[in-house]
Amino acid sequence: MIEFKQIGTIYTPFKSREGMPIQSNGAKGVKGKIVINKEFSPGLKDLTDFSHIIVIFYFHKSIGFDLQTVPFLDTEKRGVFATRAPKRPNAIGLSVVKLLGINKNVIDIENVDMLNETPLLDIKPYIPDFDIHKVKKSGWIENKTKALDKIKSDTRFK
Repeated sequence: MIEFKQIGTIYTPFKSREGMPIQSNGAKGVKGKIVINKEFSPGLKDLTDFSHIIVIFYFHKSIGFDLQTVPFLDTEKRGVFATRAPKRPNAIGLSVVKLLGINKNVIDIENVDMLNETPLLDIKPYIPDFDIHKVKKSGWIENKTKALDKIKSDTRFK
């Protein structure tokens, strides 16, 4: 048995899955906030020294999973582990968001692509020297991300 503790809640303008950005890179300028449970706020020390953070969260509206699914940027079924679809065996998501500021236990963020009131599991600093990798191939998604800001979530992952 593996158990996670919710350390906070992510608040965004998105009340339903339909019409929201499918990745944080397609959510430029969309603001939100994270409210950290007060007992975890000492862990925010030094976080303001980073411009971006990785938020790890629970897809709280996702029910069940499919091992093969048609992702947003395709029309063909793909293995779930070759996608970022929210219906997964473990409904865990991650996004890189811009850190705007911290006031006590409230973190202001930008480029949010998650539902309102999403349970937060963890935060990690985004460190380019660790997190940017030169890749040789991007699988089925190669050349499909050009207009990411125009592609929105629909009803396929209900």
